[in-house]
Amino acid sequence: MNLFFRDNFFNAGFTEILDSEEKNMGHLDLKSSFGSAIDVYGVNDRLLYKGGFPFLSGKWEVSHPGGSLAGVLRSRFAMFFKKFTYETQGRGSYDITSPAFSKEYEISDSSGVLVAHFEKINGWFSSGAFTLRNQSAELDSYELVAVIMGMHAIQKRQDASHASH
Repeated sequence: MNLFFRDNFFNAGFTEILDSEEKNMGHLDLKSSFGSAIDVYGVNDRLLYKGGFPFLSGKWEVSHPGGSLAGVLRSRFAMFFKKFTYETQGRGSYDITSPAFSKEYEISDSSGVLVAHFEKINGWFSSGAFTLRNQSAELDSYELVAVIMGMHAIQKRQDASHASH
C-alpha cells in the first residue's frame, strides 16, 4: 500500500493520509505545538496507533489505542548515513537507514530483507511530507506512519540540539 502524509508547520492540528489516487485513507492528529505526540486514524476515523516520547526520553514509543506497546524507535549512531532501529513487541527488530544527505529511507527486517521504503518529499521551508511504500506482512502501514513521524520528530530534536550549541 502506498500512503502520503505530512507534518504541519506548527506541529499541531489534523493532516490527511492519502493513497496514490489521493483518496482519503485516514488522518494524523498532531496533538500540540509544544510536544510531538500524535494519533494515527484510519478510514472511518478509527484510532489505530499513538506515538510520542515518554517523559525525559529520546525514544519514540508507538502504542495501540488501548495503551499496549507496539514498538520503540531509537536513533543509532552511524558515520555516513542515518540509522534508526524499530523494535516491535514480538515481531522482530527493523532497521531504518538512509545515506547521509538523502531523503530516501529503507526499512529492513533483522535478516536484511527490505520490507518498506519511504521518502521525504517536502521543500526547503515546508513541513515534512512523506510517501510510504509498505510490502511488509508484519508491519501495518498505519503503524509505519507513526514510526516515520517519530523518526521525523527525533530528527527535529537532534537538529534543534545541534543548532543551540
